[in-house]
Amino acid sequence: MSQAPAPEPRQTLDPEMVAHWLARHPDFFVGREGLLQQLKVPHPEAQGAISLLERLVLDLRERAESAEWRLEQLLESARHNESQYRRTRELMLALLEAEDSDALGQALVTQLSERFRTQAVALWCAPSLTDVEPHPPQAPRFVLDEASGARLGALLDGRVSRCRRLSRKDWQRLLPHIEPPKQSGSCALTRLTVGEPLGYLILASHDVEHFRASLDTLFTEYLGEVVARLLVRHAHRE
Repeated sequence: MSQAPAPEPRQTLDPEMVAHWLARHPDFFVGREGLLQQLKVPHPEAQGAISLLERLVLDLRERAESAEWRLEQLLESARHNESQYRRTRELMLALLEAEDSDALGQALVTQLSERFRTQAVALWCAPSLTDVEPHPPQAPRFVLDEASGARLGALLDGRVSRCRRLSRKDWQRLLPHIEPPKQSGSCALTRLTVGEPLGYLILASHDVEHFRASLDTLFTEYLGEVVARLLVRHAHRE
């Protein structure tokens, strides 16, 4: 009695080969819409399966929501940049309109308080900028002495500008015209330089997180460069 032939081993298609073939034949499902409706794929968020068409709808909805979120982020960034530009513009115009160094200091205080929520400002100027003035400078301007210069230099730690915490003791020394915080505050410091050291600009807040160390100092440096040049201009007018 002859034996029946052994069944041929079942062949399994390689998924990568199937995917590659379908990618090369995107028109395969044309005229086979019924097959599309029969295909089932895992649900992306729950157990069970859904049709391929339902899955495509979910994917498209997710992409649309993601695109909408990115667009909103771009619009929010644009609104913030426009607001920042307008506030900076008004600040610079007010500084340019100041008639002397004391008026410059007052413009700094007013503009930074109203437009940038800066609680305190101090402008420590080198004696070379104040010796030519007929009257002692008025707060927030102060004549830079050796002790204050050394402390400000230590706070900057070799940098042009930085944001950091400011102890109550340093606040009392460097911003003597403003009531100090109960413990520590924060500040943004920058050197004033136009060819030679001219002093320091301090922006401070009772809030220790207002000028946290991770903040960028580009605006503070820019403001310091403008203020330094205006101080030199006013000194030459005396």
